[in-house]
Amino acid sequence: ASCVQYRLVIRDVNTLQILQLYTCLDQIQYIEWSSDSLFILCAMYKRGIVQVWSLEQPDWHCKIDEGSAGLVASCWSPDGRHILNTTEFHLRITVWSLCTKSVSYIKYPKACQQGIAFTKDGRYMALAERRDCKDFISLFVCSDWQLLRHFDTETQDLFGIEWAPNGCVLAVWDTCLEYKILLYSLDGRLLSTYRAYEWSLGIKSIAWSPSSQFLAIGSYDEKVRILNHVTWKKITEFEHPATITNPKTIVYKEVEKSPSVDTERLSFPPRALASSLFSTQSKYDISQVPVSLQYVKPIADRANPKIGIGMLAFSPDNCFLATRNDNIPNAVWIWDIQKLKLFVVLEQLCAIQSFQWDPRQPRLAICTGNSKVYLWSPAGCVSVQVPMEGDFQILSLCWHSSGDSVALLSKDNFCVCYLEREEV
Repeated sequence: ASCVQYRLVIRDVNTLQILQLYTCLDQIQYIEWSSDSLFILCAMYKRGIVQVWSLEQPDWHCKIDEGSAGLVASCWSPDGRHILNTTEFHLRITVWSLCTKSVSYIKYPKACQQGIAFTKDGRYMALAERRDCKDFISLFVCSDWQLLRHFDTETQDLFGIEWAPNGCVLAVWDTCLEYKILLYSLDGRLLSTYRAYEWSLGIKSIAWSPSSQFLAIGSYDEKVRILNHVTWKKITEFEHPATITNPKTIVYKEVEKSPSVDTERLSFPPRALASSLFSTQSKYDISQVPVSLQYVKPIADRANPKIGIGMLAFSPDNCFLATRNDNIPNAVWIWDIQKLKLFVVLEQLCAIQSFQWDPRQPRLAICTGNSKVYLWSPAGCVSVQVPMEGDFQILSLCWHSSGDSVALLSKDNFCVCYLEREEV
């Protein structure tokens, strides 16, 4: 699905043929599929309206108007039959049922980066709340939206919550001004509290491993700390220095190479081919250690300084962890989780915009704001030029659940990159 102003376009993944075209009441600002892909919601925050379209019955549609309460966020529940709308100023969350047309209200949602979290099986929802200048967590059963547990948290200013993939533990972390992460069980018991240091900027990002055995915490001190699920103590920490000295670490460096033009193909090539013929190609060289990475000194007197671990993600098989240190913006660090050591560093020519693991295998796709997509796997890495007309700057990417294709998104366009699966 993609949107062009007020039009919603549904395409076939394999052929990119248009299957449905829907017209909304205003410019679409957010779209989201239901979990079973039978419905899609379009949120128009300026108008305070959500429109829902059915893929099975194109004539059926639904309009939810929040009226004077306004709208700042909208999302599906895991069952794909309820929509959660957050009103302006985070006064309440309204739960709309598509099946019964009933409405439920949840008060006091907290305005924070990640205030709603669903368990992977879709049974429970955790909600961060703020009442009387204190932080609370409410746990709801998603089948009937009944309150299961309500407890206060030992946080100064709660910043985010995230369930472990197995749904047994909820991680709650504090604002970056205080290094504190709290781990709660499903019944609201505090299992553990972890603090690495005090009196300095704290947690910047977190990621659970798919097995729920490890919790990775990225901090402003340019380190990732790994906690284990048995004692919730630190088992190791990964540093991100500007110089790589370990001879066992492989450093791939992206280098530009001038395009080799085949004169036989130059007669009248198609425009897309012509643009790719003359665009600057790039490849990877293996650098000899020690290697000095490009380091950007952060501006200390500005809010949200570009320093520390801003991105981290585990591979689907739990074997690798990819990270980015924001003040070494051109490098992706890939860590071997079985050996708890640095495995590979990829140094790009431009700053890393986004990276995401293939959901089926340890293969990482990276984009850097140019017209190339970079793929890494334990077998090696490759730079792929996208054959698009004009200036196609890839700002983000998204894997298909099968791992056979990846959508590449620029500001105004998108394209789909198909990967051939090797026959075993």
